[in-house]
Amino acid sequence: MRKKLLLFCLVVTGLMSCGKRVQREHVVSADQLFQEHDSVLAHADEFPDTVSFFYARGLSVRYAHDGIHVTIKNPDPSAHDSRAEEIVITKPSHRFICTTALQLGNFEVLGLEDRIVGMNSLRNLFSPRMKEQMQEGRTVQIGKEGNFDLETVIATQPDYIFVSASKHGGFEALKECGIPLISHHGYKETDPLGQAEWIKLIGLLTGETRRANAVFADVERKYLTLKKEVMEMDSTKLRPSILSGRQIRDGWYIVGGNSYLAQIFRDAGARYIMSDNDDSGGTTLDFETVYARGIHADFWQIDGSFDGDYTLEQLAQEDERYATLDAYREGHVLFCNFSQTPYRELAGVQPHLLLADFVKAIHPDLLPNYTPQYYRLLAYEKQ
Repeated sequence: MRKKLLLFCLVVTGLMSCGKRVQREHVVSADQLFQEHDSVLAHADEFPDTVSFFYARGLSVRYAHDGIHVTIKNPDPSAHDSRAEEIVITKPSHRFICTTALQLGNFEVLGLEDRIVGMNSLRNLFSPRMKEQMQEGRTVQIGKEGNFDLETVIATQPDYIFVSASKHGGFEALKECGIPLISHHGYKETDPLGQAEWIKLIGLLTGETRRANAVFADVERKYLTLKKEVMEMDSTKLRPSILSGRQIRDGWYIVGGNSYLAQIFRDAGARYIMSDNDDSGGTTLDFETVYARGIHADFWQIDGSFDGDYTLEQLAQEDERYATLDAYREGHVLFCNFSQTPYRELAGVQPHLLLADFVKAIHPDLLPNYTPQYYRLLAYEKQ
């Protein structure tokens, strides 16, 4: 009996240790997660068909007998007089007009570009499917902000038109068409996952909530996994500092200390030198103020549109003082070229990739196999 009991204990102990080994082997690193190529949408049926909002401050949902009640408000802390909107969804909608690139990106990540029947003029359109749809006439241009072609708008027979709080021209005229307008405030969210979570609104409107839940769960998992790995790094090491923006016309344009991008800096393990700034969006300060605080920053984030390869030399040609910044001299300038990347369309719904871009530059050992998607380190011109 004693031998049998001993054997039983040994077997149980072995199984428990095997279980622990299996569990350890299934711990997936951030670098492994960012190498996955399996289609997220292929597993959409495994997700629930109802949604909840955890990060987005501008959205809330209530399920009732007469439909799905969605409340939409401007999440910008400074938008005190912004009115909340409520829409009641009783059936899936199939026809939409988008008036910004980010709105398009919400449909794009869900594979629902075919639901977009109209768009305003977008100079930098990257989506291959949207280009095809516009060439074939399945999606039409409705004119530009302030000068919409109302006859075209009505002819597309949209169920809803998405508008942006930052743009005002012409939307009053759209109301006269009798088509419901929906304010898309996703770009106002200061939490990167909160901005991405607006894809769930598209899921609700289109009846594709499973898709939206699947895509967002993938974004959330990758973002939080990478953020956790950054946090678990040696806490005794000084977090590198980062500077943002550059001189644009009358001042140095920076991202605010409470902005979406500033949060990504923090999650990437960097100290934003303007973290004491209270703005939730972008703001302009005088050159000398930013220069004095950023001259010894370890990294520098900038963006803009440029044809061809933008280099460190070209940056210094804009202002010779740039070349005296430590980040410039160390080759630690992160640049996103809007002309060569779908930043305006997709970055807002892919915060995990933005985070990975900064982690790749600041803590490259965490993502040895990752290729930056939006922000890349500038190089010198090839001789």
